[in-house]
Amino acid sequence: MIHKKTAQQIADTVKEVCGYDINFINDRGLVIASTDPARIGTVHEGGRQVIARGETLEVEQDDLLPGTKKGVNIPVFRGGVLAAVIGISGDPEKVRAFAHLAERITLLILREQEIGARARSLAEKKNYLLDLLLEEDRQRFSDGLPELLEELKQFHIDPSSSKRMLLLRLRYPEKESLSGLESNVARLLDEMPGCLYGYQYPSLFRVLINDRDLELFREKLKQFHAAHSSALLAGAGSSVPLEDLPRSLATARIALEALGSGESFSLFDDLTLEVLLSGISRENLKLFLEKVLSALSGDDLRLLETYFEKDQSLADTCQALFLHKNTVQYRLNRIHRLCGLNPRRFRDAAVLYLALKAKYCYI
Repeated sequence: MIHKKTAQQIADTVKEVCGYDINFINDRGLVIASTDPARIGTVHEGGRQVIARGETLEVEQDDLLPGTKKGVNIPVFRGGVLAAVIGISGDPEKVRAFAHLAERITLLILREQEIGARARSLAEKKNYLLDLLLEEDRQRFSDGLPELLEELKQFHIDPSSSKRMLLLRLRYPEKESLSGLESNVARLLDEMPGCLYGYQYPSLFRVLINDRDLELFREKLKQFHAAHSSALLAGAGSSVPLEDLPRSLATARIALEALGSGESFSLFDDLTLEVLLSGISRENLKLFLEKVLSALSGDDLRLLETYFEKDQSLADTCQALFLHKNTVQYRLNRIHRLCGLNPRRFRDAAVLYLALKAKYCYI
């Protein structure tokens, strides 16, 4: 659990920013720190319910629970263990972001305390091994290989099998504890055989898996999304021998950045144009988009996206958008007039398609 003095400092600091009262509740449901001194030592019923469920609780009106004001009550987990419950009083829509702010400050302080308390925890050891495996200086990697292989045995990792690097990015949850989400991802990865992973603050996991376990990971990711919709984005790099892991990490980064709207998983092996786009600077992409798409409206872009998804089939586009054929033809002609590129012509369509891909994946 977080220390009372530290909790009070966080509560006072966050209230200075937002103006709302904040409580820290321990694992017995007692308020241990508060910007309202009268609450310290009292039972917080909302906090008790959060402890019992392990989930965020939002209260829409005062006294809905005994002695509880409306607001957001959010659990803070560290290493899968409850460190505190943070309650912030006010309209949930207004105070939700400040509850997450208090959560992130608390986690950052707890991490710093852990680092000061012991040189290297199990999680830090995993990160350390990943750093060695991903060392860009391959001579240093080779020099330390005997020691490294001995360390890998402790995590049941077979150095002779093909590997893939994955990058997982947590998406900021509106109504869920980010630290709880982080713990759930760690549990998902702990179920993977021969998996080595490390968390990079504030929202990224680096993950090493066996190539043969890729489909198992995709199945577990699908199950995760069923419980936590759109909460995790994943990019899988190319399959490589252990000594080539930096290359797999680089391709995993390309796969992650290639995710379009509504997508949650991307495999580098399936990418084509995205590999080229990833090598273009953001400044040049913006210039390209300004030149190609600046004259078009949001409705124009959505029409083009559907038109290309349907392989430029007029009939399928009409059906998908519930529009008359004449309406779609008129709007395609209008796009031609506005930007000078005809979506029906192969070369012009290729330029428009690239621009859409760049806009939704890289800008």
